[in-house]
Amino acid sequence: MPQYAALLHLDENPGISAAALARLCGVTPPTMNTVLKNLQDRGLIVRSPHEWHRNVLETRLTDEGRAVMAEADSAAVRVERALAAEFSDAERDALTGLLARCVRVLEEQRPGSS
Repeated sequence: MPQYAALLHLDENPGISAAALARLCGVTPPTMNTVLKNLQDRGLIVRSPHEWHRNVLETRLTDEGRAVMAEADSAAVRVERALAAEFSDAERDALTGLLARCVRVLEEQRPGSS
């Protein structure tokens, strides 16, 4: 899941830093560095120094990374549609409301939240 999330955000935010990507994906920077190393080892991303901030690495998808992202996204959409088809409109609305409450409570419990 973290690799898919990273690919998704990289597709939407080419050149993003690892720290910013970690925040978007809800993981720690060390975890994101491991995810990025694995993606780089597979040839799905490239990392290069930022033009002005040489200690910041920009991360971008490779052509192969974009292809893998498109395939993974298609699979995710199929799963989402199959799940949605199992519920009535009222059930989906109730589930969405319940999950939103869960997210709110979890975010309130996150260290550093006020």
